[in-house]
Amino acid sequence: MLAKADPSQKLYTRMRLWETVDQYVVEPSDGSSGSCLAINRLDGTMTLLDEIPSTGGVTPKIQTIFGIVGILKLLAGSYLFVITERDCAGSYLGHPIFKVSKLKVFPCDYSLKNSPEEQKKMEAEFSAMLKVAERTPGLYFSYDVNITLSAQRLNDLGDESRLLPLWRQASVAEPRFLWNNFMLEILIDNKLDQYMLPVIQGSFQNFQSAIGKDTIDVTLIARRCTRRTGTRMWRRGADSDGYVANFVESEQIVHINGYTASFVQVRGSMPFLWEQIVDLTYKPKFKIVKPEQAPRVAERHFLDLRKKYGNVLAVDLVNKHGGEGRLSEKFASAVQNILSDEVRYVHFDFHRICGHIHFERLSILYDQIEDFLVKNRYYMLNDKGEKIEAQIGIVRTNCIDCLDRTNVTQSMIGRKMLELQLQRLGVFDADQTIKSYPNFDDCFKILWATQGDDISLQYSGTPALKGDFVRYGKRTTQGILKDGWNALMRYYLNNFVDGTKQDAIDLLHGHYIVSVSRDMAPKKPAGKVEAIASFRVALVLIALGFFFTVMSLRQVGNDVRQLAVSLLSAGLSIGIATFVRANGRVFCNRPRLHKPPC
Repeated sequence: MLAKADPSQKLYTRMRLWETVDQYVVEPSDGSSGSCLAINRLDGTMTLLDEIPSTGGVTPKIQTIFGIVGILKLLAGSYLFVITERDCAGSYLGHPIFKVSKLKVFPCDYSLKNSPEEQKKMEAEFSAMLKVAERTPGLYFSYDVNITLSAQRLNDLGDESRLLPLWRQASVAEPRFLWNNFMLEILIDNKLDQYMLPVIQGSFQNFQSAIGKDTIDVTLIARRCTRRTGTRMWRRGADSDGYVANFVESEQIVHINGYTASFVQVRGSMPFLWEQIVDLTYKPKFKIVKPEQAPRVAERHFLDLRKKYGNVLAVDLVNKHGGEGRLSEKFASAVQNILSDEVRYVHFDFHRICGHIHFERLSILYDQIEDFLVKNRYYMLNDKGEKIEAQIGIVRTNCIDCLDRTNVTQSMIGRKMLELQLQRLGVFDADQTIKSYPNFDDCFKILWATQGDDISLQYSGTPALKGDFVRYGKRTTQGILKDGWNALMRYYLNNFVDGTKQDAIDLLHGHYIVSVSRDMAPKKPAGKVEAIASFRVALVLIALGFFFTVMSLRQVGNDVRQLAVSLLSAGLSIGIATFVRANGRVFCNRPRLHKPPC
């Protein structure tokens, strides 16, 4: 069984936040006898107090909080992130898991009053990004167990490591899934172990279902990597170190009759440098960046996977033709020199074989990878808490976004592995499947569909496409119509919203460090097009041009001169539209902190 953490290091589960004139004071209110934490509103400095200080007769504002996520320092002020609302999402290995339902930022920026106007302006721009960060979806935490680690890796921790504070377990054993890793640094420097709450971003779903006399508890947890995190169009491919965009570890856990079984699989963008920069077209062109580096980047990526998971089977679901085909060819050629018994690559043209409705043809893929799944197994503990099986390999799945096709494929693999586990435990006969039990089947579909929606919302801004098949086992008219709407929403968000969101993400994770010397330096003047580029203004002018064109055409019968007006108005609209199309990139909402590509 897992050793419990040192009680003296136990996190505070409920606190009161006192908001006074010159400081914030965090007081444990869960029955703990720990010290209060005072945070100066002038400079963000922290001290521990034995009691709440006097407020000088001024009534402070007091509210309940459920955790400190961290502190972020900008140009002049520091900003405190706290959880003000939470929901219980279920349990992980017997410990309660909570979802952040409201995240709030408290500024410690009184020093701005005496700052130069330019610095105030820059600070306001940065702090506005933190308002975007407050709406970060899919954040989960536990006060009792390290949820950055899979059940197998958690079990493999030594007893000494398990006695460490949760933040230290997470930052040492698995920092890439610790969402607030960067924001905890100031708290770490101040040795505030009992206040440091590890948070992950991803998804957490579970259900219970009865099969005969047995009650089966199934959990699905997704952990998003923070190394190359971001939005769909502004974070593609890999960086030079081999860290890929939208890398997510999905762990499926089943508890029954005292036994615990777990199966882990991962997804991630194709591991070489490539981009797809928005330019107002519906599907921007793919571009492979520094193609000569592709083998080295892929080697670094797979070496990292081998160290963490063992054997690797890469399943590539992209099209064989067109722009996707060029990426697929580069992926296949980049891994040629590292293919072995430990690293395999399988291409499966999802759209050609399955189309948009025949997803049952994924059985063709399963036949190709079944031997790997059977050989590399899964993790299992018996009813005495002893490890009787270990997972020694991982399936790595990708499509272009690692969302829709990937969701469908991973749910199929998860289904097959759960059936193998339940057959081994004697719950299923050899010829039984999850479909043999309709209620269990429905719950399992919803489990994976919900995770797919969660991951998609975090990367693209909309629920997953093809979710109706994962949820209901078939394509539906309503699902196809919903996919069309979500595709349009992705277009809008990618082109006009995600640049600012990417900046906020880069700030939170320390991918952009605010620097007075750099951020206060004179900026290079924008180009002529950038100086006048406003999509909203252009759209209004185009609409007005066509409006006057229609109105003047209706008057041509009474006044032939209106024909010239209509031609002029139409020409103006077409000219502006052509100009916008030719300079599409500068009319999009782009990140400002980092230059776009890799």
